[in-house]
Amino acid sequence: MTEIPVITTARLRLRALCETDFPAYAAFYASDRAGFVGGPLGPKGTWKRFAAVAGHWALKGFGWWTVEVDGRPAGYAGLHHPPYQADMELGWTIYAPFSGRGLALEAARAALHWGWANLNPRRLVSYVDAQNAPSIRLAERLGATPEPGRAAHDPLSLTFVHPRPSGETT
Repeated sequence: MTEIPVITTARLRLRALCETDFPAYAAFYASDRAGFVGGPLGPKGTWKRFAAVAGHWALKGFGWWTVEVDGRPAGYAGLHHPPYQADMELGWTIYAPFSGRGLALEAARAALHWGWANLNPRRLVSYVDAQNAPSIRLAERLGATPEPGRAAHDPLSLTFVHPRPSGETT
């Protein structure tokens, strides 16, 4: 298995998921806030999703990190590219007790930088539910631009394309 890197920012630590993160993850997926990311889910569905997120690192060599604030799981952010999606995706979720502090932006920037530097994907996108105004604003703050229409794999989502850092090519 790929060793999962730890990324440290001014306020955050992005690290591998561990089983002790599951209660916070499950609380999020049981809430209405999970509506933009396939929830709410019951315990069984949440565990399957949690295990899939953790397993993406083993299958692909990259994935999602737990976003940690002061030693506590505050959400998750990272990259994934399942076979049914045309492009690698950058995503983020911050749990309710930690929202409104700019943590999603900080975590997403760190994951985005790591993705470009270490994976050099053809394209990097964020799929955002068309009703999720905060995540649309965050994608725009990251410099992403919306494509016309909806995401091919999800008719509820918009596709935001992240610009390649200047001077880099595929």
